[in-house]
Amino acid sequence: MLLDKLVGVEARYEELERLLSTQELMSDYQQMAEYAKERANLIEVVRAFREYKKMLADLEGAKELAYGNDPDLREMAQMEIHGLETVMPDLLAKLTTMLLPKDPRDGKDVIMEIRAGAGGDEGGLFANDLMRMYTRYAEIKKWKVEMLDLHGSDKGVIKSVTLMIKGKDVFSRLKYESGVHRVQRVPATESQGRIHTSTATVAVLAEMDEVDVKLDMNDVRVDVFRSQGAGGQSVNTTDSAVRMTHIPTGIVVEMQDERSQLQNRERAKQILVARMYEREYEKQRSELEEERRSQVGTGDRSEKIRTYNYPQSRVTDHRINYSNYNLPTVMNGELDDFVDQLATAAQADQLSVGGGDDE
Repeated sequence: MLLDKLVGVEARYEELERLLSTQELMSDYQQMAEYAKERANLIEVVRAFREYKKMLADLEGAKELAYGNDPDLREMAQMEIHGLETVMPDLLAKLTTMLLPKDPRDGKDVIMEIRAGAGGDEGGLFANDLMRMYTRYAEIKKWKVEMLDLHGSDKGVIKSVTLMIKGKDVFSRLKYESGVHRVQRVPATESQGRIHTSTATVAVLAEMDEVDVKLDMNDVRVDVFRSQGAGGQSVNTTDSAVRMTHIPTGIVVEMQDERSQLQNRERAKQILVARMYEREYEKQRSELEEERRSQVGTGDRSEKIRTYNYPQSRVTDHRINYSNYNLPTVMNGELDDFVDQLATAAQADQLSVGGGDDE
């Protein structure tokens, strides 16, 4: 039962409060930090549960007065009962959501990879538009964006770009962006005014520490080569670019934007670890949910998730069947409308398979 779980959470919170106040823990900083982090993760749930318990007590008291002899008190009690019975279901629903299993990656920073798909140069221009959209969204959210790698031309056509995005709740907000994005518009080079359809793919990877992923560098082949600029010309005279191949999985990472081979090695290793974690996470997820496809956040790179229709000024997310008819605003980074609805749909999806019940 939900209330039994909440009682257990409150008991654990009180135990952590007691443990953190003991003198014995003062010398064990690592254990203290772990307990403090666990307590911080529970505090909002406990506050909401205590508020709910107070409402239950107030409701019982109001019901007693409602059957009393004083007509004025009975009327006040009825009003209080109505008010409490109106707000308590919402609080209980909030508590149910708070108890859903947390994605361990939600607090991580993000490595975002955007690649041009179908449509030739138009696909590359669209990839550039998506890069700008996510960069603007990051500015709105006060996140820091760093370009790790870029392959393209000087005409705004991007073959691929890799961004590092750091800040509060970055992965929890951007994880729903993974997939195939489709654009429908008239290219600037189209003389007949015909609408073309092009695509770009977005991969959102959580930046993971090596402690989260067991990476044995004996399993990695490292090749070095000269960095290539737009059009393939060499941009330096040293072998500073790095290609890492994880032999057991076949994952390949190239990095050439940093100034030194050492920096490119560190960046490539960072992205390799993130891709390995993502691969293992999706493998476990598919094994656990083989009988069904999750509506939101499957990470399926071949799935069309969103269409940007310029003639209609419409952006449609196909996973939640939702459309926004202010495309310029969306392309300027106003993504919270989609992210909020996707997060709500993900929570509903978890609840529909018993995410809030005892197992």
